[in-house]
Amino acid sequence: MAGRRPEIDGRGFVAGVFPVDKPRGMTSFAVVRRVRHLLGIRKVGHAGTLDPFATGVLILCAGRPATRHIECFMSGRKEYRALLQLGVETETQDPEGRVTARAPVPPLSGAELRALLSEFVGTRMQAPPPYSAAKHKGKPLYHYARQGIVISKEPRPVEIHHIGLLGYDPVLARLEITVTCGRGTYIRVLAGEIGTRIGCGAHLLELRRTASGGFTVEKCVDGRLLFAEDGLAHLLAGMIPVEEAVEKC
Repeated sequence: MAGRRPEIDGRGFVAGVFPVDKPRGMTSFAVVRRVRHLLGIRKVGHAGTLDPFATGVLILCAGRPATRHIECFMSGRKEYRALLQLGVETETQDPEGRVTARAPVPPLSGAELRALLSEFVGTRMQAPPPYSAAKHKGKPLYHYARQGIVISKEPRPVEIHHIGLLGYDPVLARLEITVTCGRGTYIRVLAGEIGTRIGCGAHLLELRRTASGGFTVEKCVDGRLLFAEDGLAHLLAGMIPVEEAVEKC
């Protein structure tokens, strides 16, 4: 494991960067908490949260030499695979919220879908959704939304570099796409916008982050293994030294 040994001093572990494939049904902070436990240190943070229903690349930084580069890691382009359920809207724009509307889905051809998706490429304004980790007075918006308080944030510019059509199931009305975008883009907001453009509404059924900056899901540690008896061994096997990781920014 030359070049992959944890940075240590006389007191133990010092720093490292850990790309983890976050499992579905787990919060990003639950993974952070597990890594803190495995390494025995408090200074662990992530470079871009994923919702509990989402999976994929979650970059964890452990130790001050790593956490001071979190902004660098967050600034990279993100790549996603997303599955949209057309004709159904939910209060959270994802599968975790209650259904708020249903509508018939019009016939859609591949050519029509590709043309429609291309309309969303470029710089556009997007407001953080009420059920998100964006902060208001020091607390995430979902803290207020769960109490029935909707906080509206000002739209901000986001960059969508590419949207690709992977497939469409007209029986289930499910649309699968790839999205390459910049920091701060909410894919479930994009899903809702696509549904509105089609005229039937939509919500995000599945989401997988396949890349973040220079980190790809193929080279991530399976997050489920971190909760095994030998979780520390799996974690350290996937560690990237800080200097090497910064080169991926």
